[in-house]
Amino acid sequence: MEKTTNILYTVKPGDTFYSIAQRFHVTIHDIIRINGLFYPILFVGQLLKIPIYAENVLLKSLKLYSTYSVSSPDGRVQVAFMLKNGVPFYRVTYNDKLIIKPSKLGFTFKNAEPLNRNFIVTASKYGSFDEIWTQPWGEVKEIRNHYNELRVDLEETTETLRRMTLVFRVYNYGLGFRYELPKQDNLSHFEILNEETEFALTDVNEAWWIPAYQELYSEYLFNKTPLDSIPYRAVHTPLTMKTADGLYMSIHEANLSDYSSMTLMPLGNNTLAADLVPWSDGVKVKGSTPLKTPWRTIQIAEKPGDLITSYLILNLNEPNKLGNVSWVKPGKYIGIWWGIHLGKYTWSSGPKHGATTENAKRYIDFAAKYGIPMVLIEGWNIGWDNDWIKHGEKFDFTTPYEDYDIVEVTSYAAKKGVKIIGHMETATAIQNFERQMEKAFAFYKNLGIDVVKSGYVTFDPGVKRLDEQGNLAGLEWRDGQYMVNHHRKVIETAARYHISLDVHEPIKDTGERRTYPNMMTREGARGQEFDASSQHGSNPPDHTTILPFTRLLPGPMDYTPGIVKLTYKEYKPNNRVQGTLAKQLALYVVIYSPLQMAADLPENYEKQRDAFQFIIDVPTDWQDTKVLNGEIGKYVTIVRKDRNSEDWYLGSITNENGRTLGAPLTFLEPNIKYVAEIYADGAGAAWKCNPYPVDIHKAFVDRNTILKLRLAPGGGQAIRIRQA
Repeated sequence: MEKTTNILYTVKPGDTFYSIAQRFHVTIHDIIRINGLFYPILFVGQLLKIPIYAENVLLKSLKLYSTYSVSSPDGRVQVAFMLKNGVPFYRVTYNDKLIIKPSKLGFTFKNAEPLNRNFIVTASKYGSFDEIWTQPWGEVKEIRNHYNELRVDLEETTETLRRMTLVFRVYNYGLGFRYELPKQDNLSHFEILNEETEFALTDVNEAWWIPAYQELYSEYLFNKTPLDSIPYRAVHTPLTMKTADGLYMSIHEANLSDYSSMTLMPLGNNTLAADLVPWSDGVKVKGSTPLKTPWRTIQIAEKPGDLITSYLILNLNEPNKLGNVSWVKPGKYIGIWWGIHLGKYTWSSGPKHGATTENAKRYIDFAAKYGIPMVLIEGWNIGWDNDWIKHGEKFDFTTPYEDYDIVEVTSYAAKKGVKIIGHMETATAIQNFERQMEKAFAFYKNLGIDVVKSGYVTFDPGVKRLDEQGNLAGLEWRDGQYMVNHHRKVIETAARYHISLDVHEPIKDTGERRTYPNMMTREGARGQEFDASSQHGSNPPDHTTILPFTRLLPGPMDYTPGIVKLTYKEYKPNNRVQGTLAKQLALYVVIYSPLQMAADLPENYEKQRDAFQFIIDVPTDWQDTKVLNGEIGKYVTIVRKDRNSEDWYLGSITNENGRTLGAPLTFLEPNIKYVAEIYADGAGAAWKCNPYPVDIHKAFVDRNTILKLRLAPGGGQAIRIRQA
């Protein structure tokens, strides 16, 4: 804690630094503040020299610096901030055990001195906060935001006297910290070359990671290795880890705005450094003060499932800025998307064009028949012909192909009680998109379209940034500051037209849905489409048992589940879904998204009508979420309560190994009988050789019941639990 005192002391020629240090507990690097001015303690040999000499020197507000500490409300997480020789560090303990050793903080700039040393503490402030806020939609309805906060104001002792504040918020389940650079003459405009945040972890045994700076951005399979065995320059966040004694941690960021995304660079000895994604000229962040960086987040849990039900990242975002968002509607949708990936349809015009008026009406009829509220039609607008990935500038977001009458389609859908989801693939031709954005959203709104799916297909770094003359100024990464700012602009523009977003090939989720609830869902990982990818191969059975503990920690994912025809030799003979039919049903509970696609072809659902019933029934907006069990990469069981009824839904999935799990139903209300509608792997089911058997049956249950979940290899189980 900071100590402040007024001391009357006579400085004598014989005084040594050591005698005064012992008396006042200061160190060689401390600063004496006299009458509001700062003076360094200087050495000449062993003699203390103070710039002001007098018979009696009144040392007003002598700052005696030691460690500044703040704990979580329950006292288990403790964060300490310290200066060592003027250099800022922090450390973290959990249950009195060090989990992050003293780790560096600071910045280096282009054409300016580093902001990482020569600091003194000028002020500190402690605070607490506790509220319960309501999500307009989400995996839970109410979230408690309860933390203790420490703010430490720093100032340089050099001539520039630049200032920086560190803010720490500590929760029972982790912490967030960020930098604040106030407006100041000696630090106005800046170009950050490096954010020097480090995470010096103590004893991490395992880490689940995907590499950064690769051409497919975030669409890679997760690896599991020790931190020091990562062979890449950096990895994406969230980075989830397990310590030697079984503690789980995940490092990510919250409220990413007007800044570059953070990746993590392994430095050896279980230490990670923030590695901000650069602009094409090598600068990491360009801006001016005042600046508040994104929060650097560390989630901490004794059980892996507790990471899933930690809402740290949401809590570190600003509250809803949009006011009444009753126009944001969760729900399910169908579309021609899977048919395009199979090769049955094409985005481009021609004999297999999927986005025709006739085909759209067929999908609308199917949606109306089964009460599915939305239909997505991709490939309807001009620009898909030839190599659209290289020529995104040809996309026209308001002009349809001749065989698609968008006015007739939206009118037909409205009469059937169905909404059309708009679609805008940009191929990262950002300036082309931004030129048309206002017109496109207004066009959609006039048609009664309330949800738009956007896409940013490219190979990183492939985002073409053009100068004012239209010439190429640089090729940017999809997660650099240029794209961070673009995505925020799209969210805010869409909100003005009361349009919600589903973004594919997106910037990573950092919880901005709290501030902008129209940012509903996104892809941001290897989704179901890879099960029809000839080039990259299908997702292995363990992939979906990793996603809830990694990619899904900051927010929803549009994984596009619900494939019920698991092999498709007539279209993609070398591809298949590596899981059972029951597992596809369970994914609707396990992988959270407020917009969930029933991704398969309508004719396949008609052939699997009994299994399809679960997809019809399962909601997408939840009152509560609980994780009953889980082990990263092996299995997970999640239950969620419908926000609009008393029904609960359970999803349980496993990797390539079959297993039996217990599911205690203690979350149910006492003294009430329930019916469990069970969709389990059938006899002999196994993803590789026999994926289709589903045992559909009912059982009476109550809160004393412990269900036995028998999961086939690559299998799963989905259950609806309703009051009897």
